[in-house]
Amino acid sequence: MNWSTSWNASWIGWALLSALFAAATALLAKVGVEHVDSNLATALRTTVVVFFTWGIALALGKHGEIRSLFQPVDRRTLVYLGLSGVATGLSWLCYFRALQLGPASRVAPLDKLSVPLVMLLAWLLLGEKMNAAAVIGGALITAGAVVMVLS
Repeated sequence: MNWSTSWNASWIGWALLSALFAAATALLAKVGVEHVDSNLATALRTTVVVFFTWGIALALGKHGEIRSLFQPVDRRTLVYLGLSGVATGLSWLCYFRALQLGPASRVAPLDKLSVPLVMLLAWLLLGEKMNAAAVIGGALITAGAVVMVLS
């Protein structure tokens, strides 16, 4: 790994920021679902996400690229992004319901079981390489989630 890679170009930096914002999401959502139906809370959150992300796309001038998604070559991209959106919506609905019913300190670790699941499915479906360190890391994440939930 090249440690001299700039912060802006580093996937590691972006992934760490994602983890930070995901942690904030769990805590803010836990407080936010205390007095409202979890499905309504998810709908409100999603509305904010839609406006926020479209604002960024418009500000960066990326909205013009949407035309290319409707070309025959990129319809597959559109289908996969659509299915990803459905999966995201289902994940958020389930996550908010879990936060409404359980403690954030136990819901979040179970939610992070998505990490070893992604590793396994990326290996099986996408042909990504799996090495001993990845298998051990995935097993430790799984074990950690189980320990945190059962404690």
